[in-house]
Amino acid sequence: MATRALFKDISLSAIIAGFVTVLVGFTSSAVIVFQAAQALNATPAEIASWMWALGLGMGLTCIGLSLRYRAPVVTAWSTPGAALLITSAAGVPMAEAIGAFLVSGLLITLAGFTGWFERLMNRIPISLAAGMLAGVLLRFGLDVFTAMQTQFGMVLAMFCVYLGMRRTNPRYAVVAALGVGVAIAALQNQIQLDTLSLQLAQPVLTMPQFSPGALIGVALPLFVVTMASQNVPGVAVIRASGYGSVPISPIIGWTGAVTVILAPFGAFAINLAAITAAICMGREAHEDPGKRYIAAIAAGFFYLLIGLFGATVAAVFAAFPSELVLAIAGLALLGTIGNGLFTALKAERDREPALITFLVTASGITLLGIGSAFWGLIAGTLALAIYQFKFQTRPISKKD
Repeated sequence: MATRALFKDISLSAIIAGFVTVLVGFTSSAVIVFQAAQALNATPAEIASWMWALGLGMGLTCIGLSLRYRAPVVTAWSTPGAALLITSAAGVPMAEAIGAFLVSGLLITLAGFTGWFERLMNRIPISLAAGMLAGVLLRFGLDVFTAMQTQFGMVLAMFCVYLGMRRTNPRYAVVAALGVGVAIAALQNQIQLDTLSLQLAQPVLTMPQFSPGALIGVALPLFVVTMASQNVPGVAVIRASGYGSVPISPIIGWTGAVTVILAPFGAFAINLAAITAAICMGREAHEDPGKRYIAAIAAGFFYLLIGLFGATVAAVFAAFPSELVLAIAGLALLGTIGNGLFTALKAERDREPALITFLVTASGITLLGIGSAFWGLIAGTLALAIYQFKFQTRPISKKD
């Protein structure tokens, strides 16, 4: 019965949304993961193993958690965590780095299954979460139009097709725009598939070693950055997209547990996605919010393919023109950006704190190695606390 309902919920728009999710996530940050592995002097076989482990971890968690809760739960590797490794883990032996990945994963597991992280997130108002979501996604909306500077014809055609389909058949607006973009890029010989070769990735097991330097210099910062820069906005996206009934604690716990299992093969940190998750949670995935979980499941299967054919898939995604990727990501997120701004600014009482959250997040600042999404929530919460603080005043008597 459950299987029959699952197949009934499958739609082309959801599958395309899953593909766009992986396309955007991979093309925007895979190079950082490669650089992180190289900073640890990883061999080509070990780099392929990292992609195998990360793809397997993201694929299994996307599919398993989305099926379990019938909601679009999208996971990703920790891009800020990978950036942190490039500088903090340079010179650290691979075995000690693997040990640090294990400890960080254990801390994430503990933060999830104990429930303390969810209790903290429950205190964040939905208006601030929506403002943060809109701020995170703003640059993707702007990229649709900045991409026109270098590929005006292709991006303009995609934009016009998107607008036309939004009027006539909104469910397939992103699908049609992607098809037009790929067709134009192919006609202009901008899709480079000449060097492709089918290669299976092979997992490489590295036995972990533990040292105080790696635990303090790698494990703890990796845990903090992953929770603050990835899981906090990831939870906010889930809440702001209307999936507040999804339990956060077990989701966080399972991402940590999967990280622990796959860390010896190079999975440094698996966490909730934010930007790419919004693609699966928007109306472009499906008009019915109850059927958007199919998009996350589709993303999971595409991530599994990345794991199995790491080097090949990397070459496929790299073959697309960057302007096409920027345009399709922005178009897929337009509705989510609009909904986020509407929710953030709807209540007059929370309007300015939500606006502050949006502006700080959209600024892209990084402080103490933590990204702007976290600081946007901090700034908005501080503003809300100041606005709601009630000063004790002495009533004025007639004698005064």
